[in-house]
Amino acid sequence: MHDDEQAIRDLIATWLRVSAEGDVAQLAGLMAEDVVFLVPGQSPMRGREAFLAAFRAGAGQYRIEGHSEVEEIEVAGDLAYCWTRLSVTAHPLHEGSPTRRSGNTLSILRRKPEGGWVLFRDANLLTVEPAG
Repeated sequence: MHDDEQAIRDLIATWLRVSAEGDVAQLAGLMAEDVVFLVPGQSPMRGREAFLAAFRAGAGQYRIEGHSEVEEIEVAGDLAYCWTRLSVTAHPLHEGSPTRRSGNTLSILRRKPEGGWVLFRDANLLTVEPAG
């Protein structure tokens, strides 16, 4: 496995860990300032601050648990793409049943000038799994 591929796998693992911990500061460092998130049925979420605002709003309501299986990583210069199979469970902090979403994601990553990778574009195709 090449260093870039391992660095991208590490970024994904870190994303899942800091999301579960609610660590907004570390999460911010994993994405480009001009990141764009594409989610079915919603307008694109543009920019790091928009994502972090949405994350903060949910952090007071849910504990997030995620698991990702990397299907493919391809690096081409300072850009890379990654296809994963992702499952995310949102556990309400107060009342209610957990909600589980799963599906594929296709992410584009950009190499930072000082090295390392950040999330640049993300197409998240998760759907709600039926209860039961």
